[in-house]
Amino acid sequence: MSCCDQPGLQPVEQALETLLSSAQAITDTEMVPVEQALGRVLAADQQSTVDVPPADNSAMDGFAFNSADIQKTGKTTLPLSQRIPAGVAPQALQPGTAARIFTGAEVPIGADTVVMQENCQWDDGSDNDSSGDKSHVTLPAEPKAGDNIRPQGQDIQSGSRIMCRGHRIKPQDMGLLASVGIAEVPVYRRLKVAVLSTGDELVEPGEQLPPGHIYNSNRYTLAGQMKALGFDYIDLGIVPDNFEATEQALRQAADKADCIVTSGGVSVGEEDHVKACVEKLGSLDLWKLAIKPGKPLAFGHVLGKPILGLPGNPAAVFVTCAIVARPFLLKCQGVDDLKPIPIQVIADFDRPKPAKRQEYLRAKLVLDDNGVAHAEIAGNQSSGVLSTASVGNGFAIHPLGGTIKMGEPVQFLLFSDLLF
Repeated sequence: MSCCDQPGLQPVEQALETLLSSAQAITDTEMVPVEQALGRVLAADQQSTVDVPPADNSAMDGFAFNSADIQKTGKTTLPLSQRIPAGVAPQALQPGTAARIFTGAEVPIGADTVVMQENCQWDDGSDNDSSGDKSHVTLPAEPKAGDNIRPQGQDIQSGSRIMCRGHRIKPQDMGLLASVGIAEVPVYRRLKVAVLSTGDELVEPGEQLPPGHIYNSNRYTLAGQMKALGFDYIDLGIVPDNFEATEQALRQAADKADCIVTSGGVSVGEEDHVKACVEKLGSLDLWKLAIKPGKPLAFGHVLGKPILGLPGNPAAVFVTCAIVARPFLLKCQGVDDLKPIPIQVIADFDRPKPAKRQEYLRAKLVLDDNGVAHAEIAGNQSSGVLSTASVGNGFAIHPLGGTIKMGEPVQFLLFSDLLF
């Protein structure tokens, strides 16, 4: 027997498989400079044409020499034959000498060791008279060959693949691309996502709030989520609760966008028209999930364009967009890595009854005095309460059919992993 509270509810993982199997990635590409590539999705593998570092270099300020010179002679004081700052091509090291070298500078041919300056005593020759005496350095008695040298290609070797197609570019990736001399990269164009809110009760912020009305928070929650994910957000505003207006809005959305996201109008009430319009203009492939909050959720196609009909309650919109819409839209954008990795923390709450729908509890991750991570419930978990999503920093997952006991492990998804 199903553990769902109503027959016909699809488990979240099963629903995601249905959605992802039908997602069609866009193929249009463009070239963008690396400094403008944050959040964009690579359309081709990237390879390095250089070694990084391009030559052996010094890991610190100090002295470069050949360890064999000391091992052969037993002398630890060597004359200094050259000074090598970063950015200067050095001369080959004269046998039996050392070179003053600085962090990042290329190690000269003939040297195999660098000793940090704090471990040496040296005379830079500034007090020498005109007799021609050379400056010199006294090294540690037993230096180890290879110390403090970053070998050529230690980080990246020429010809190696540094990034794969389908990878979403992060700040550190921008630096990595630049480190091998790549100035621009091929990326998929931004996915166009049309978003509309349904409901005669909705009023925009800044307007007077008549009796029986509420401010339209869903429009702004979804705008933030779409923009955070890097999509081209198309705002179609509020749609009245009637069939004709809903149909017209969906036709407009299908004409302008690659994907459509709606909030509200997907339940079974007399004023809920999204489901019926989707069935008229295309097909409805999924309706109602075993997810809490957010049971009424529609997926289908309108005039050939995929549509995700999210619930109308504010917290349900936030949850279903993060858990269901996000991976689908990212796959349409061409992203390969779709599933965030949950972390395991300690529950500071009880959920003794088996979950009839998989519940995504708005929770807050905190550290105890021993540095152990705990999840605290952020407050009221009603689907109409959005404030707990702002107080919290992630979802504690109450799995379908499972229970949660205080002090035992619970899976936790950070909001920061769901907004990129």
